[in-house]
Amino acid sequence: MNQQDEYFLRKAIALAREGMITGQGGPFGALIIKDGEIVGQGCNQVTSTNDPTAHAEVVAIRDACRNLDTFQLEGCTLYASCEPCPMCLGAVYWARPNRIVYGAFHSDAAQAGFDDQFIYNELDKPREHRHIPMTQLLRNEADAVFHEWVALEHRKSY
Repeated sequence: MNQQDEYFLRKAIALAREGMITGQGGPFGALIIKDGEIVGQGCNQVTSTNDPTAHAEVVAIRDACRNLDTFQLEGCTLYASCEPCPMCLGAVYWARPNRIVYGAFHSDAAQAGFDDQFIYNELDKPREHRHIPMTQLLRNEADAVFHEWVALEHRKSY
C-alpha cells in the first residue's frame, strides 16, 4: 500500500459516506483511477434509482467506461470502500482493471446488514437446488446464436 492508494481509498470511503448521507443508497463508494487521475466514480444508488445493480463499483465502472470510451479498464485501478460483492466482482473481472484496492471486508458489510454470503452459497449449489428455480430450455436454438457469433467476420471480441 502506498500513499496514492491510501489517498484514493479515502476518497472512495468519503463517496460512500456522502452517498449514504444524501440518500442515494447504501454506504459504499468506488473510484476508477488511470495514470493518477479519477476517470470514474460512484456511490451506491440502489434505492435512489430502484436499480439492484447500481452498486458503487458498477456505477464507477459504467462512468469510467463512458469517460474513456471503452469497455475495458486495462491500466486502471478500482478503489472500493468495501470488498466487492459477487455481482460487482463479476463486473470487475469483465472490465479488466489491473487491480483492486478495498477498505472493509465483506464480513464487515454483513455486520451492517449487507450480507452476500447467501450468493456465495447459491453458486456452490447444483442449479436444481438453488433458491430461485432455474429451467433450461431450447439449448440448440440458443447455442446457434453462439455459432453465428463465431462465424461473424466483424465481431468485436471482449
